[in-house]
Amino acid sequence: MRRILLDCDPGLDDALAILLAHGDPDIDLVAITTVGGNVSLENTTRNALQLAEYLGMKGVPVSAGAATPLVRVAEDASHVHGAQGMGTVRLPDPTLAPSSVHAVDLIIETLRSAPGTIHLVATGPLTNIALALRKEPAIAEWAASFVIMGGSFTRGNATPAAEFNIYADPEAAAVVFAADWEVVMIGLDLTLQAIATAEIVDRMRELGRLGDELLVPLSTFWNDPNDPDFRGQAVHDVVAVAYVVHPEWFESRPARVDVETDGRFTSGMTVVDFSSSTPNAVVPVRLNTAEFWDYTLATYTNIRL
Repeated sequence: MRRILLDCDPGLDDALAILLAHGDPDIDLVAITTVGGNVSLENTTRNALQLAEYLGMKGVPVSAGAATPLVRVAEDASHVHGAQGMGTVRLPDPTLAPSSVHAVDLIIETLRSAPGTIHLVATGPLTNIALALRKEPAIAEWAASFVIMGGSFTRGNATPAAEFNIYADPEAAAVVFAADWEVVMIGLDLTLQAIATAEIVDRMRELGRLGDELLVPLSTFWNDPNDPDFRGQAVHDVVAVAYVVHPEWFESRPARVDVETDGRFTSGMTVVDFSSSTPNAVVPVRLNTAEFWDYTLATYTNIRL
């Protein structure tokens, strides 16, 4: 059993990651914390609450965190995820309220309460994690592991150099990579191997109401108009959750990762040195996509609406 605290910004692929964590009997989702990123904090928090209530997730607190980056003006990705963050999906308004505990404090207290047993997974901008590290550096010791979806070792998607989650708050990302832990960086080069192709979408449709109401619309909303070879939407954040349970499906390499915060054209770039003698990260470079999709779709069949 893997105990996971998921810090996220739902978001199409964050929603799919929540579904995976909920459906896997080998995952105990202990809390969801939200951050402004793909859309505003108000929307990411509402989306997390809607999903938690719609899925009948009992005893999983949802806590709101940072609305804006550490020092920059907030930018979102609503052009990818839709104005409210969930594409065409519209769920009932939640009756649940977010936790009264700020996300940063919830992260600290949850990890403090069970050191070495809870895997921290961050699939949005790293603002909450940086603030938690500044307030209590010991979280780097308490986390069983720390996995992010973010960065790349080739090109970005927010800019030619930078992936969105790092670009949205590079100062926070710099704090996180400088901390005393090993960061597992699930970057674009890896997640772009996990594409919801037409074949995968057909398999989702076979899952009935879950497929029709959530999986298919969340996996097909984005269509890249600038890519003539577009084969389908990547399910980026799902891959980060899958890594915690099945790291054996990933070919990974140690690396030194530093974050560019000053570059005129490269702000938010993750500078990845695979030959460094002082690695601070593990960077998966190749995914067993067949195993990944078989596991993901089988896990989704466990969910009952």
